[in-house]
Amino acid sequence: MKREQSNNVTLHIYDTLTRRVLPVVAHDGSTFHIYCCGPTVYRDAHVGNLRTFLLSDLVKRTLQFSGANVRLIQNITDVGHMSEDFEEDKILTQSKLERRDPFAIARDYEAKFHADLNAINIIAADKYPRASECIEIMIQHIKKLIDLNFAYVGEDSSIYFSAKKFASYGELSGNRLDALKPGHRYEYSEDGAKRFHADWALWKSAGNRTEMIWQTPWGAGFPGWHIECSAMSLFYLDGHVDLHIGGIDLRFPHHENERAQSNPLTGNEAVSLWLHGEHLLFEGRKMSKSSGNVVLLRDVLSRGIDPLAVRFCFLENRYRSQMDLSWQSINAAFAWLQKIRSKYQQWSKSENSNSHDDTATQSYISAIYRDFCDDLDTPRAIMKLRSLEKDQELTDFQKARVIDEVDSLFGLNLTIQISQEDIPDTVKVILERRDAARKAKDFKESDALRDELARLGIEVRDSSEGQTWSRISRT
Repeated sequence: MKREQSNNVTLHIYDTLTRRVLPVVAHDGSTFHIYCCGPTVYRDAHVGNLRTFLLSDLVKRTLQFSGANVRLIQNITDVGHMSEDFEEDKILTQSKLERRDPFAIARDYEAKFHADLNAINIIAADKYPRASECIEIMIQHIKKLIDLNFAYVGEDSSIYFSAKKFASYGELSGNRLDALKPGHRYEYSEDGAKRFHADWALWKSAGNRTEMIWQTPWGAGFPGWHIECSAMSLFYLDGHVDLHIGGIDLRFPHHENERAQSNPLTGNEAVSLWLHGEHLLFEGRKMSKSSGNVVLLRDVLSRGIDPLAVRFCFLENRYRSQMDLSWQSINAAFAWLQKIRSKYQQWSKSENSNSHDDTATQSYISAIYRDFCDDLDTPRAIMKLRSLEKDQELTDFQKARVIDEVDSLFGLNLTIQISQEDIPDTVKVILERRDAARKAKDFKESDALRDELARLGIEVRDSSEGQTWSRISRT
């Protein structure tokens, strides 16, 4: 189907720097250069992390839907990200806890990260550069910042960025230098090694550290967290980022510092637009180990739920709004996915009764696409998708064609057939027993098994074609 609806519509997003909704533009007129901050691979990514990573996927799908070329880079932080007490690298901390080599830790969690992305249908980035493999790029960037007088060697032989040298520091986050007090836990303290308390380390001297260190012109050490993204984004995206994506928690200090580092290297704004996703709560509380409510994707899978139900929940909420996820909403999303997939199988078997006029189908597709272009208004697009079933103006054939087209935007695998692989073995056995009872016209047993399935969160429906099922929400 020709996508005529995309010709005159442009993706717009809310730019954190200017506080305005602006068009996303390819600076070279050909390919959109996008950078998304990736994971620090020292633990499993929870569903809140995945909500942020979904942002780059939605942007890429929207741009590609219109036929645009996209180059997406997402980094892997496997060194340099200091722990909350600013005393030790997060990966080295985890290495001690697990008593394993730090790079073995990093590779294991990196593999789990990719598996999670695949499970919720996030299109792979064009490249996933690892910080540990980009040290030379960082060193070259640091050298240039020193030459430009934006960086200096501190009393402890570490290299620091001079925050006062960057006149527009704070424009991204709203944190002014004159309001940042010494000891504020946004950056390492360094005990007098810096010239100004708000300066930050581009390169840290090894000191007593013996693992994950590299030799440089300034001695042995390891990179600061912020320089990693400046170096990798500019190197792999040819010196300019059209759209930079990350969670709202990265706006300060990470992205504020990254902007301060990158702009002197390019001589202008190195990033055209900054896109930030809001926090995710789970059942009313921030996810944390202390609260015991950290939810991983494997927790969803262990309940026999398609992980795309989590993706559906994300799409029902605006990325710029704080979201409250729950098991009830995940179950409800899975039930709807099962239902619409079943409907699609029915619709796709119908014949085209109006082959000469496809205006209604194109109009429906166009409306959904425009919602995505309107600052990723996925809740509005989901409402249209939900209303498709009862739409009186479209034939079943047209409804199937709409899903054929827009599922590349939603990424929900709406065209797949429902499979019993989606449910636990115990439920499969009960479904088989009920189907047998129904065929034997043992309606008392059939009804009893229907009730048992309902208690397990499975809704059964009977038709002339046989027994079908879908997930129902559980309170």
